[in-house]
Amino acid sequence: MNKTIYIYTLLFFVISYSGYSQGCVAIRTGGMSCSVDHPSTETSTKGWQVGASYRYFKSFRHFRGRTEETHRIKENTEVINWTHSLDFTIARQFNKRWSASIGLPIIFNDRSSLYEHGRLERHTTSSKGIGDLRIMANRWMLNPDKSKKINFQLGLGIKLPTGDYNYKDEFHTAEGGTEIRPVDQSIQLGDGGVGALVTVDAFYSIFRQLSLYSNLFYLSNPGNTNGTRSGSHIYSIPDQYMARIGANYIPNFIHGLSAGAGFRIEGIPSEDLIGKSDGRRRPGYIISLEPGASYKIGKANIYATVPIALQRNRVQNVDDKKRSAEVGYKVVGDAAFADYSINIGAIFNF
Repeated sequence: MNKTIYIYTLLFFVISYSGYSQGCVAIRTGGMSCSVDHPSTETSTKGWQVGASYRYFKSFRHFRGRTEETHRIKENTEVINWTHSLDFTIARQFNKRWSASIGLPIIFNDRSSLYEHGRLERHTTSSKGIGDLRIMANRWMLNPDKSKKINFQLGLGIKLPTGDYNYKDEFHTAEGGTEIRPVDQSIQLGDGGVGALVTVDAFYSIFRQLSLYSNLFYLSNPGNTNGTRSGSHIYSIPDQYMARIGANYIPNFIHGLSAGAGFRIEGIPSEDLIGKSDGRRRPGYIISLEPGASYKIGKANIYATVPIALQRNRVQNVDDKKRSAEVGYKVVGDAAFADYSINIGAIFNF
């Protein structure tokens, strides 16, 4: 049972590091969205955790609603985003129930397109730098000494707009010149808003080697727009969400190994939970199958997860809904999504 709980410590770190969905639906890297260390015989009641992780994806498949626009790739008009991010986190376990963490991502984006560069030749814009800082406080809601088979943790925090939300790069024009203007919303390093974070993480041990897990995450951004202008549009400051459920298995034949699989949904809603939802946004979601594995070596844990997209949906934004009411039929914009993402990282306990 202690080993199972310890594996869940790692699982919750994995969800924190693995970030969010990919592509033109600008769901940014999570940094450290929750920090959990349930005490066991293998971990001290009080202690520090330091983590680093890497995430990669390439988005290039365009969708309107759930329908893929396959002609975009054939015509070489697809927009391609490449994202590499490094997340660094420090977490403190104060006692058996309370912990806190601070996380900051460093992001490297490239975006290749035709339409942003006069529609004559394909060119690339880029952005690089720190993302938005996240600070979390977490508490196990059931007494860990008495509830070892099932427990859940509530996390509350704040997201600060430390990432550049008006990053600019060079664009080519149809006349053959160049100009400097803000890069697309999907590769901006931050969203420009102060947000409230809520997480709920839970586990249930079926027996010693097999357990179930679930993770819920919501970022509420009450701010409306951030002032960054793209043509006639000003960028919105959107909410974002994620939910995961799955199972984790600890085999007997390899000490320290844990393997699991589950499903996750992540996305941006068309309207925020609190505040106005004006400005430009590409709302949508991805449902993925998420296999993963971890391996414990001494006080270090190494892990990898690979969410594989099962369904991608570019839903209507506020402007799409208004336009639909005017013309009498459903209007929805497009967005590019990835097939999968790769997440690898390590956590060190002190």
